[in-house]
Amino acid sequence: MCGIFGIASVGGISLSDRQVEALRDRLAHRGPDSAGLWRSSGVGGGGVVLAHRRLVVIDPSPDANQPMVSPGLAVTGEQPGRYILVYNGELYNDAELRRELGAMGVTFRTKSDTETVLLSLMMWGRAALSKFRGMFALALHDTREETLLLARDPLGIKPLYYFADEKRFIFASEPSAILAHPDVPRKPDLAMVSAYVTTIRTVLGERTMWEGVRAVRPGGCVWVDVSGERVEVRPQTRSAELGTRSRETAVEVRECIVGSVGRHLRSDVPTCALLSGGLDSTIITSIAREEMNRSGGRERLRTYCAGCPLPTCCGEDASSSDLCVARRVAELFGTDHAEALISREMFLERWEWMVGRLGVPLSTPNEVAIHAVAERLRADGCVVTLSGEGADELFGGYEIPLSGAERYLEEIRSRGSRGGGEKNGALTPPSPRGRGSENGIAGAMSPGMFELQNVSWVAPAMKATVMSDDLWQALDGDAWLHACMEGEFAAALEETGGEHSLATHLAMQRRINLTGLLQRLDTATMLAGVEGRTPFADIEVARMAASLPMGMKFESGGGEEARPFPERNSRGTATMARARTKIALREAFEGDVPEFVMERAKASFPLPFQSWVGGQVDVLKRSELAREVFSPAAIAVVCEQPEKLWHLAWPMINIAVWGEARGAGH
Repeated sequence: MCGIFGIASVGGISLSDRQVEALRDRLAHRGPDSAGLWRSSGVGGGGVVLAHRRLVVIDPSPDANQPMVSPGLAVTGEQPGRYILVYNGELYNDAELRRELGAMGVTFRTKSDTETVLLSLMMWGRAALSKFRGMFALALHDTREETLLLARDPLGIKPLYYFADEKRFIFASEPSAILAHPDVPRKPDLAMVSAYVTTIRTVLGERTMWEGVRAVRPGGCVWVDVSGERVEVRPQTRSAELGTRSRETAVEVRECIVGSVGRHLRSDVPTCALLSGGLDSTIITSIAREEMNRSGGRERLRTYCAGCPLPTCCGEDASSSDLCVARRVAELFGTDHAEALISREMFLERWEWMVGRLGVPLSTPNEVAIHAVAERLRADGCVVTLSGEGADELFGGYEIPLSGAERYLEEIRSRGSRGGGEKNGALTPPSPRGRGSENGIAGAMSPGMFELQNVSWVAPAMKATVMSDDLWQALDGDAWLHACMEGEFAAALEETGGEHSLATHLAMQRRINLTGLLQRLDTATMLAGVEGRTPFADIEVARMAASLPMGMKFESGGGEEARPFPERNSRGTATMARARTKIALREAFEGDVPEFVMERAKASFPLPFQSWVGGQVDVLKRSELAREVFSPAAIAVVCEQPEKLWHLAWPMINIAVWGEARGAGH
């Protein structure tokens, strides 16, 4: 896992190698083991410089360092040195691709998947991207054509950002390296600032918190041409191609996930697992332990959990905390278990520090917990950790949002039967200042707006009173955010076959929520020099999950779809009580996961941040950016009651902390 950085320019690159290295080294935490730089002057005074920070995971030899220059290929007659690659990621089908390339006459000089990526792109061009099973963000420079190709994995596990004007194109794994360039303005994108207040997402679509800094979309490419008088940038979006093949058995679900965990264990450095005591992390831990035992390894699997000292997190019910449940699971599985404990003081200090280092507000409060546990496991010598992101969004794990979507769909059908609404629930969108409906969930709310409300920390109906009058008017009442969500829903609708269904709303959770959670995992772990791997958020697992009927993922108390698996509790008796989530996972791993985990309410490294958030209200009081963005009344009431209004306090204080870090030039 690594950090990548580069500049392509039609007017020459004025920065010296030392200046470029200073920008690259803003990413040193992503790659503490080695660093590289490659520079070329282009025809007509242009040029490209590519830089890399390496975290050694596969093949520690210097031959695997980057930037990697292409070899000559006898099979195609290609001369050495045409292509230069910088790459951040892991290929989980490296062995298969090497066999395929070898059969074509390609030879290898390293064991690194970086070489596999480079040779695949040389042999197959952009078609190679659809062959990659893994997580990746890459940039490939063609010295002959004077072009640059940026690409990102289909689920968006690894990040990639860029800034472009007529003369230059700058890209990096994190915005901070781009923003440190002397010609890039450090100006907030106020439409995204407002979107963050609602969603706590620092990226939506291509837009980021910084004006002019764009994100390569999950599965997307950016084609850059610097051969002419100005930089030409052409973003392209590739679909994840999840497929529609129907599956019917829990055996196939199990085989697919066991296979994914096995592939994600490939490493030349110590590997561990995050264990929260929830269903997803327990499944991964169970499989990883068995895979390590099967491979004949002598060391026990290491597992890690984060939380605040008990009983602070859970009051009198400390036995239900992540820490306690994870301890029980670790003892049952025989793992070498450790914990990262987080105090209020640590939380407040780490929160402010992380915003300064990353150049963006934090997303969820438990981003602090993920970073703390990553630091803990890194101190123990682990470099790679497995994590459970993806299970909820792919297999239907969020009971409240999905239950709400079911009610929304029922109302649409009801209105349709009475002659209201339009086909497939394509209702008339509300005005930008629309405030919901007096006639039920769907009354005047389009699907995109319903999903926006589903992910909101600050509800759309509250925004006019939270935001400053001038900004709210300038943003036309969040018109861009509303259009963004409508566009995302349209894409989810197309992805699921064009019929507005519960599957469409689950696809929205993958497009919005999973992308945000993967970004959170990447930034929090890489800040500690740790590679986070996600066996559930794997393209083949995603394809398998997409092929399952909703009845194998989620059911309300009395759903219409037939249940493909027998519904029973641990005592074997039928139950029709509450909604069932992640049905396929529960059935596939029944017997592997203990009953107390199966029946446990959902949690993920929770912290009592509601009672801690007030420790930063002084920043909100003095922040110039906060006064520009928020109404005086909103600032006053949050400063007076931060614990009670934590859903407002978290995004508002984050904006204030970010504003101070931006002003300080971090």
